[in-house]
This record gives sequence, structure tokens and C-alpha cells, in this order.
Amino acid sequence: QVQLVESGGGLVQPGGSLRLSCVVSGSIFSINTVGWYRQVPGEQRNLVAQMSSAGRTNYADSVKGRFTISRDNAKNTVYLQMNSLKPEDTAVYYCNVNGRLRSYSKAINYWGQGTQVTVSS
Repeated sequence: QVQLVESGGGLVQPGGSLRLSCVVSGSIFSINTVGWYRQVPGEQRNLVAQMSSAGRTNYADSVKGRFTISRDNAKNTVYLQMNSLKPEDTAVYYCNVNGRLRSYSKAINYWGQGTQVTVSS
């Protein structure tokens, strides 16, 4: 059983910073990518930032230069550092891991429960 638990969301003023954390527990044979997505009511879930197993990163254009994804393998934790936050960054943020449970398994997506980020004065 793989579980992802996010934390670090909250209310912040425009221009402020937050750091989201995602602790991954359970046994995964291999991980392709880890990432963060966000969703606002009535809209689809969109990619914010992603990191491959080789460490390559990919960001949505709207967050480039402001957000940074990182991972600490020793702590099984994925982070999203968010700086210079804007009201349009308000959303529920979801942690994602794409990986295989076993060597013979198909790769699937695992999701956390989401954490609310609200940027408002």
C-alpha cells in the first residue's frame, strides 16, 4: 500500500512563500516521476512541477522562476518551495508519484489527499 501525505498548505499574503511537503510511505519498486499538481473548483487538475528519476525538472510556465521542486530520498519526501505567491496560485495542491509497485507491474499514478493553498490579502 502506497500512501502520500501532503502538508504545508495555508493562507499567505501575495508575495509570500510556502513550502509544501509530501511524505511517501509504502514499498514501490521503481519511481518514474514525482510531482505536484493543482486544481481549482470546476477545472481540471494541472501539472505544476515534476521531477524525473534522473533529477530533471519540468515546470508550468506560470510558476517558472518562482516554484522549485526537490526531493529528499532519505526522508522519502518531495517538496515544493513556492515563492512570490500570487492570488492565481490559489488551489488545492496534490502530490503525485508515478511508479511501479513490482518489477512486473504497470506504472500507475499515486495521489495524496491534497492541501489547500490560499493567496489573499
